[in-house]
Amino acid sequence: MNFYANSSILAFICQALRGEPITIYGDGQQTRSFCYRDDLIEGMIRLMDNNEHIGPVNIGNPDEKTMLELAQAVIAETGSKSELKFEPLPKDDPKQRCPDITRARNWLGWEPRVPLNVGLAKTVEYYRQLLASS
Repeated sequence: MNFYANSSILAFICQALRGEPITIYGDGQQTRSFCYRDDLIEGMIRLMDNNEHIGPVNIGNPDEKTMLELAQAVIAETGSKSELKFEPLPKDDPKQRCPDITRARNWLGWEPRVPLNVGLAKTVEYYRQLLASS
């Protein structure tokens, strides 16, 4: 089982596979970073095995994408004809989320390796099979 553990990705994929409108909050220009599960687990294992450094370490992907870019990538990957549905942006929704992984690089020799399109293809295939079997 390979997938992104991110609610936006999962919601977009399920909406696209069902042919439903993809819900984007705000104008879709808020950014997020998406770290594939395999990369996240490797980073966490390296962090647990690290005995040299003490302190917080961000494990994530510093490659930011807008929510609009993510929705368009999901539509392309699924081959869906889903349209985009824009809803008001919640007041507490941050405009940007991007981890600084300097410590992970320096202390753990870690950085994400799986690009969004590769992880997205695996994630879409997993959910395509899951929805087909239910």
